[in-house]
Amino acid sequence: MLKIAFHPIYKHHLPDGHRFPMAKYDLLPRQLIHEGTCTEDNFFEPTTIEDVHVLRCHTQEYLTLLKALEIERREARKIGFPLSKELVERELIIAQGTIDGCTHALKHGIAMNIAGGTHHAYTDHGEAFCMLNDQAIGARYLQANGLAKKILIVDLDVHQGNGTAEIFQNDPSVFTFSMHGKANYPFKKEVSDLDIALETDTQDTVYLAILKETLPQLIAQEQPDFIFYLSGVDILSSDKLGKLGCSLTGCAERDRYVLQTCYDLQIPVQCSMGGGYSPEIKTIIEAHANTFRLAQDIYF
Repeated sequence: MLKIAFHPIYKHHLPDGHRFPMAKYDLLPRQLIHEGTCTEDNFFEPTTIEDVHVLRCHTQEYLTLLKALEIERREARKIGFPLSKELVERELIIAQGTIDGCTHALKHGIAMNIAGGTHHAYTDHGEAFCMLNDQAIGARYLQANGLAKKILIVDLDVHQGNGTAEIFQNDPSVFTFSMHGKANYPFKKEVSDLDIALETDTQDTVYLAILKETLPQLIAQEQPDFIFYLSGVDILSSDKLGKLGCSLTGCAERDRYVLQTCYDLQIPVQCSMGGGYSPEIKTIIEAHANTFRLAQDIYF
């Protein structure tokens, strides 16, 4: 059965007019259940992560300041959310959801987190709606518990996974692959193990050709025994914060190709949803829902 991390705290109240579409965390599970892609049994509620798991990726000083809401004002502005205890608790629960997803993926081949993909979180600070790097935490959890040795992170959000690149910059056991918009945030990129920076308005044909040429070679080269997939839907041409030109159909084909590849090669995969900022919330929901529909079709 497809297992999906979801918690009511994922939908955190933000001030009116905030550009982050928090409503999607309420609407997406409803849509999946309404259309019959999922049932209530597919969803599980993660708990709050233990510090020991966070500290494999983030510094004690940063975690302490974050929990105490004592992040320096300038650094807090970089995160982009009004900090609160509930918001920090939300982040701690999201990270545990990804860890739980890892263990489900080892059993069932795949698991999903409705939230997550917080790839702008660095070792010692957060940025761009990201405070703790959920997939980095998941990767280190697997390795610390002897559940995986070589890990591949496939980050196809429109924004480079700069925090993930920094966390694993000196760790050859985790290969970081980011395919993103060249002209998109972050404007000062970090160095992933493989970065593919796409030109503005790159459309389906070119995007998919590059992905289908790159991913099999990368897997053959690195021989991962676990894959993290960050399936941000901000590659859409309609996205307010993205500068690529992909269609809903192209975004779905991207997901189909990645998930089918993992399935065919029998490599467990944990998926976190990442970004999506199209003006109409229904576009965001449809693009994310496609990822879950394909996971059900391919695996179950």
